[in-house]
Amino acid sequence: MEQVLSISRKPSGVTHPKLREIIHADFHDLTPIQDQLTGYNACFFCLGVSSVGMKQPEYQRLTYDLTLHFARTLLPRNPELTFCYVSGAGTDSTAHGRSMWARVKGRTENDLLQLGFKSAYMFRPGFMKATPGLHHTLSYYKYFGWLYPALRQFLPRYVSTLAELGQAMLNVVRKGYPKPVLEVPDIVALARQ
Repeated sequence: MEQVLSISRKPSGVTHPKLREIIHADFHDLTPIQDQLTGYNACFFCLGVSSVGMKQPEYQRLTYDLTLHFARTLLPRNPELTFCYVSGAGTDSTAHGRSMWARVKGRTENDLLQLGFKSAYMFRPGFMKATPGLHHTLSYYKYFGWLYPALRQFLPRYVSTLAELGQAMLNVVRKGYPKPVLEVPDIVALARQ
């Protein structure tokens, strides 16, 4: 039987026969739930924080350390897993640029790609139009959503929808993709396949 496992800090409010939800407060300590993380073929790692107002050590702990800890916990339990990581447009693959968040994200991407998953893909969305009815989104999105049509027309390399990101992630698990790092145009194209 196919099943989706959602691991979150708070309930999603969604119920479905194929959805199993684990509410877990501390993602830095997966010991209490690690035995439940076996038998999956894909991980969509969408957890993240804004770097605004954060110093590098805290941002690194919540971005790099947490993500790699989660990935390293999954890998031995799911050797055929495809790992999809939501990063961000402007991520610095050299991990040596001027922007702190871009360096940390770049290092995170690089190390995920080297872990040994069956396949790993780094998704770098830019501005995303939220899905109508979405409950867990940043509050300021509602003030910028009206810009989406103009941005999509004049800056298509930087704009997608959240639904396109989700569809692209599903499609990359089913079909693969020739590049491990997907920028906005890759995400939009893959969503349409």
